[in-house]
Amino acid sequence: MSTNKSFSTETSERYSRALFEVSKDANELEKVEADVNKFQLLLTSSYETKNFIKDPTQNTIEQGKVINLLAEKLEFSKNLKNFFLLLIEKRRIFFVKKIFESFLKLCSRKRGEVKASLISSKELSQPELEKIRKDLSVTMGSTLKFEYILDKELIGGLKLQLGSFMIDTSIKNKLKKYEQKMLEN
Repeated sequence: MSTNKSFSTETSERYSRALFEVSKDANELEKVEADVNKFQLLLTSSYETKNFIKDPTQNTIEQGKVINLLAEKLEFSKNLKNFFLLLIEKRRIFFVKKIFESFLKLCSRKRGEVKASLISSKELSQPELEKIRKDLSVTMGSTLKFEYILDKELIGGLKLQLGSFMIDTSIKNKLKKYEQKMLEN
C-alpha cells in the first residue's frame, strides 16, 4: 500500500472513521449505513444533487438548508444529518462520495465481509453464483460479497478479484499471453 495518500483520500478516511465511531457509539451503525446507501443512490441518480454537492461556489447556508430538507425527506439519523452539516461547515462536502465509500467499507469490514468481483464469459445461474460464493467464503474464512459481471469478450473462463488478488482463467488472457510469447521470439 502506498504511503503517499492524497489529501482527499486521507481526509475522507478520517471523516469516515469519525462517522463510523460516532454511529457505533450511538448504537445506530445499521441505520446510518442504510441512510448512507440511500444518499449514495440519490447521488448517482440525481444530476442536480451531484452538481449541488460538487459545486464549491455554493453558499454554506443554502447547502445547510438543502441537507436539512434531504435529511427530513429521507429520514436520516440525527448523527448523519449533523455529520453533513459538519462537512458543510468545514467545506468538505465535496468529499462526501469518497467519505461514504470509505464508511461503507468500514461497515463491511466490521461484519467480516470481503468484497470481490466475479467476471464470467457465460451467464451463471443464481444457484451457481451462490455455490461459488459459499465455496470461496469457506476458503477465505469470511463472508464473501461479490459483484457479478457478464463479459462475453473473455471467450471462456472466469476472472475473480479479491482485493488486490486476481485470478484470471479466461481464454482471452491465455491468448494474450501466447501472443506476447510469440512476439518475444
